[in-house]
Amino acid sequence: QVQLVESGGGLVQAGGSLRLSCAASGRILRINVMGWYRQAPGKQRELVALISSLGITNYSDSVKGRFTISRDNAENTVYLQMNSLEPEDTAVYVCNADIVVIGTRFVMDYWGKGTLVTVSL
Repeated sequence: QVQLVESGGGLVQAGGSLRLSCAASGRILRINVMGWYRQAPGKQRELVALISSLGITNYSDSVKGRFTISRDNAENTVYLQMNSLEPEDTAVYVCNADIVVIGTRFVMDYWGKGTLVTVSL
């Protein structure tokens, strides 16, 4: 009923920038919090950034000051602008959203399939 599709990943040199996008589609009544997580090889998934429907943001300490999360509520899309990228940022970045589906009253947690970001020296 609902899909999250990420785009914008790729290979970039250290110090460079990338912009990720995640579009939600389907029978969406309302989207609450949207966010980005990442999972590096051999590591657990970790939170990168969150944004509420009112635009309140929260960042992990490792990306604060370098990454910016934003959203377009009309387009059901969340973005992650990543600047000053470091090799340690290499990971699969996964989109997450808390969504109320049309015809229900419950908030459900949806995940995208992820997009790979590789930062080289």
